[in-house]
Amino acid sequence: MASSSIHISISNTNLSKITRPDLSAIRMTATSTKVILPSQSISRSSNLRLPSSSSPLRCTSILDHVRMAPEPPNKPREDPLRIAIIGFGNFGQFIARGLARQGHNVLATSRTDYSQYCNRHGIQFFRSLDAMCEEQPDIVLVCTSILSTEGVIRRIPLHKLKPDTIFADVLSVKQYPRNLFVEVLPPEFGIVCTHPMFGPESGRHGWVGLPFVYDQVRVRPHSLQARNCARFLNIFEKEGCRMVHMSCEEHDRYAAGSQFITHTIGRILSHLNLESTPINTKGYETLLNLTENTVSDSTDLYFGLFMYNVNATEQIANLDRAFETVKQKLFGKLHDILREQIVERIPMPGTPTATRVMDPHFLRDANRMEGLTSLIVPRRSEHVK
Repeated sequence: MASSSIHISISNTNLSKITRPDLSAIRMTATSTKVILPSQSISRSSNLRLPSSSSPLRCTSILDHVRMAPEPPNKPREDPLRIAIIGFGNFGQFIARGLARQGHNVLATSRTDYSQYCNRHGIQFFRSLDAMCEEQPDIVLVCTSILSTEGVIRRIPLHKLKPDTIFADVLSVKQYPRNLFVEVLPPEFGIVCTHPMFGPESGRHGWVGLPFVYDQVRVRPHSLQARNCARFLNIFEKEGCRMVHMSCEEHDRYAAGSQFITHTIGRILSHLNLESTPINTKGYETLLNLTENTVSDSTDLYFGLFMYNVNATEQIANLDRAFETVKQKLFGKLHDILREQIVERIPMPGTPTATRVMDPHFLRDANRMEGLTSLIVPRRSEHVK
C-alpha cells in the first residue's frame, strides 16, 4: 500500500508559540503540493530550517516544534447501578449472581426470608416492598412467577421511587408484562421487557452464547434513563449472552412454538414414568433429560406459559392434530396388513380346502414385512396337514 504525503499550509503563525488550541491554524490537505511559510511569522529562536523548494516539508518536521497542551483528565468512572429484585427465589438468586459479578449493587425482597443468603453474598435484603423502594433503586427487576406478577406490581409504592426508574422483567411471556407495566406505571418510568432464554440448570456453567431477548418498550432518549438502560443490558452482554432484540409479540409467537411445546412434551412424558434402561440410546437419554428438566420447573411456570401467551392454545391444538395424524398412519398401516391376512385365510370360492396351505402365525411371512421392523414375527413352523 503506497503511502500518501500530507502537506501543510500555515499562514501568519509563529511556530514557536503554537499550542494545541492553535492547531486550527494548520490546514492539512492531501492534494496540496506547496508549503507556504511567511518569513515574518517564524521566530529566530524556533531553530526551524526552511527546506528548499525541491524537498517538501514533512508533517512531523513541523509538529516536532509544536508545544502540546496536556491531555484532559480521564472521565470519572460511573457509580454501580442499584438494581432491586422483586421475587428472590431460585431464578432471582441466579440472576443476582450475574449482576453482582459485573460490580453492581443488588437489593432484594421476597415473601420468603432470604436475609441469611443475602448476607453471605453481599446483597441487601428487605422484608417489605416499601423499605426497598425507599432506597430508590435505578432498576426494578421483577422476578416473580407469571401468575403472581400483577398482584405484586399493584402493591409497589411507586411514589417512593425516582421518576426515571426503569422497570424490567424476566418473565417467560412478554406481551402480558408489557401491557401490565404500561397500564400501572407512571408515564415517566422506563420499561424494558427481557427474557433470559436460560436458567439455573442450562446456565450453571456460564452465560456465554446463551440468548437474551429484550425489548426497550419505553425509554426516554438522550437521558440518564437511557444511559442506565444501556448499562443494564450491557451486564448480560458482558456475561457473554447473545443479545437478541425482539418485539414482545414476536417473542411470544416463537416461545409458544419452542418453550411451551418443550414443557408440554416433558410433562406428557413424565406421566409415562419413563426409566433408564441398560440399553439406552442417545435419543432416549435426551427424552429422560427433557422430562427431568421440565418437571423440575414449577407448575406455576407451566400454567403461566399457557394462560398468558395468546399463542399457546393454538399450539395445543396443533400438537393434538399432529398426534392424531401419527396415530392414523400407524393404525392405517396395521389395518391394511390385518385385512390382507384375514382375506388370505378365507378360502376363495371353488378352491379345494385340502390343497390350501395355512400358516399358523397371524402376520405375513417375515420376508414380506415391509417397514414394520418393530414387530416380531414368530419362527415359521411346519405346515398343518
